[in-house]
Amino acid sequence: MAPRETDQSEQDVYDDETVSEAEAQEIEANGHYVTAALAGEPIRVIPPGAWRQSWQARLAQGQFNAFAEKVVHPDDLGLYFDIDPTNDEFEQFVTDAANRSGESLGKSRGPNRSSRSTRRR
Repeated sequence: MAPRETDQSEQDVYDDETVSEAEAQEIEANGHYVTAALAGEPIRVIPPGAWRQSWQARLAQGQFNAFAEKVVHPDDLGLYFDIDPTNDEFEQFVTDAANRSGESLGKSRGPNRSSRSTRRR
């Protein structure tokens, strides 16, 4: 399928709140940014479905600034650091980014436990 023609502004940022599943996949595949609110300020961010596992590991380890350096648009990174978000603001920011990209973050339940006992009798 040939890529559709778009204007430059659509290629750089996609912030429409009504995104179909197909559009969300296209956004991820092309590395586009979505605009999410951080403490009331618009910040461009890579959609959560396109985050690398190594970036997620930084987030899980509480290395928020190192994580932000990977997912926030370079032109918005200074504003991100100026805001110095609270944990609640950061969580809302990530949730907003997921919603705007048409994704659900969900909660990882971790590996399922086996229903069979491994203890020998």
